[in-house]
Amino acid sequence: MSTINLSPTARVILGLLRFRPKTGYDIKNVIELSTRFFWGASYGQIYPELKRLERAGLVASEASPRGARKRTEYRLTPKGEEALDAWLTDRERWIFEYRDEWLLRLFFGDLLPPEEALANVRAARAFFTDTARLFRTQIEPHAREGAAEGEQFPLLVYEFGIGFLEWAARWYARAEERLTRQGREPQPPPAGTRARGRR
Repeated sequence: MSTINLSPTARVILGLLRFRPKTGYDIKNVIELSTRFFWGASYGQIYPELKRLERAGLVASEASPRGARKRTEYRLTPKGEEALDAWLTDRERWIFEYRDEWLLRLFFGDLLPPEEALANVRAARAFFTDTARLFRTQIEPHAREGAAEGEQFPLLVYEFGIGFLEWAARWYARAEERLTRQGREPQPPPAGTRARGRR
């Protein structure tokens, strides 16, 4: 099977269209409740990509108005099905990119006063705690509904996400405790200084 080079946005679009035809608006809404936590796409990416996929013959569009509101619904073509299958079964090439601004700020923590760096760690711990709670209460139920209808693998991904968020919350809690303890302990003099004493 030939492999078509799909953009990162195309990959999520084709995958979502495999479940059922959708408008660009539908695609964005599904992403907001599912893949955006690890594979996002904005309206500014989705609509141009749908046009590119249509020109390439991977999707087809059809007017699907609701009342006076114009809607364009997209579905996979046989060529799109082939491209999606080729990507889903390609185990030689993949993208790994994890972007976490809290982690980036932690990396540069030495550039801040200790109390500011510690405040960032506390804020990160609160963020991961709150986001894990959001997953548990508002997002996981949608995945379980899908699993009840036969869509098992999105639920596995949600369970991974919840496990990661809860792990990150615990990690930041330990880092907060460690930095708080260091702040209470006497610190060694900066390197290159000499303790004053009798000559």
